[in-house]
Amino acid sequence: MVVNSEFFPKVLDLLLDTVCVLDEEGRFIYASASCLDTFGYTREELNQRLFIELVHPEDLERTLQAASEDWVDKPGVHFENRYIRKDGSIVDIMWSGRWLKSEQLRIAVARDVTSLKRAQRKQAALYQISEAGQGSDGLPVLCEQIHAIVSELLSAQNFSLVLYDREREMISVPYSAGEVVSAERPQRVTPGSPIARVLAARSPVFMTVQVDSGEGQVAGAREWLGVPLLTSGAVIGALVVQGEVDTREYTKEDQELLQFVSAQIAAAIERKQAETHLRYMAGHDPLTDLPNRNLFHDRLTVAVNRAKRDNEHLALLYLDLNDFKQINDTLGHEAGDQVLREVAKRLSGCLRESDTVARIGGDEFTALLPNCQGERCLPLMINRIRDALRPPFEAGDQHLTLSASIGAAVYPEHGQNYNQLLRHADQRMYVDKARKPSASLY
Repeated sequence: MVVNSEFFPKVLDLLLDTVCVLDEEGRFIYASASCLDTFGYTREELNQRLFIELVHPEDLERTLQAASEDWVDKPGVHFENRYIRKDGSIVDIMWSGRWLKSEQLRIAVARDVTSLKRAQRKQAALYQISEAGQGSDGLPVLCEQIHAIVSELLSAQNFSLVLYDREREMISVPYSAGEVVSAERPQRVTPGSPIARVLAARSPVFMTVQVDSGEGQVAGAREWLGVPLLTSGAVIGALVVQGEVDTREYTKEDQELLQFVSAQIAAAIERKQAETHLRYMAGHDPLTDLPNRNLFHDRLTVAVNRAKRDNEHLALLYLDLNDFKQINDTLGHEAGDQVLREVAKRLSGCLRESDTVARIGGDEFTALLPNCQGERCLPLMINRIRDALRPPFEAGDQHLTLSASIGAAVYPEHGQNYNQLLRHADQRMYVDKARKPSASLY
């Protein structure tokens, strides 16, 4: 039996792997049926294209390098790169090729490994997210690392991470790149907005949004994909990516990829938020939310080093509320806590933004005033504090007047470090206390 020239193409069309033959310029001479399915083109369309035109731009340089090698003695095997299908989607290919010098043809056999590579990228992303969650320094750094990881999975030039406060129905955007979701400060969720839909549905939302030209006209449309961040069934936020204007960038597989990693991302963010909260609580007074003694010590030490370096002055104020125990004894600790919170609020409101107010004991407060004009700045700041404390305080259904004894120390005149400055200010505070009135109710 004689086999005619049409027999082998029919056999090759039955292969699951792709087979193609290229001429010296890289044009398709032959493409098997699997090749047509892999790239999404008809045989006539492929015959009008160069093979290299299908290669993903990011893989172009190394593909050209591989194609330039003369594999005459042995074929080149297991080379992997990405290609752009006719519909714009990306396919991962592993192929082997050989240059037939006598025929001036290159023959290639390729296998679609998109599913395998996607699974590998998903697993790698999970590991990277877990590592980032454990090792990154703070939420902003973690968000930036998450963006880089997601960018390895799909197009994410326009990327936002949105956090959701369910109790207050507020969202915040700790990280955003490009034009997606932006918010300089926490804001309420806008009913009917894409973000509101993601949070309410607790499932991915894929939609096309119109782009305003700025002149009241539609400039085009872009794809918008958002997936919720879920932990223990609760929504803590959303991941959002957005394509470029009038381009198709996202597929069902992209949605599944983003949804797949979202649980790990949510866990990493929740862990980082817990760590941040613990660090915050370690340095702050739980009643007044002011810095505590430890944090104040750190800030004063840093401020002294800076003042020493820049040849500046700084001041430390020590405040003790006069006869505060009387309030607790007569009105109860709940009323006393109410007064302490109000004192903290007033102290924070009357000093400069660069100053630090701390609660270092029951009714003892300190204030750090960096870059002040030595002792000349003290009367102004002390009088401002006294004025802030002068209006009556509410304690339950009672009103009371309250005063504070205030001592001060200035670097470098009264000390060179935390202990010396605090000791001097404490001594001056007791001098001031000897002439202060007690708290009174009316």
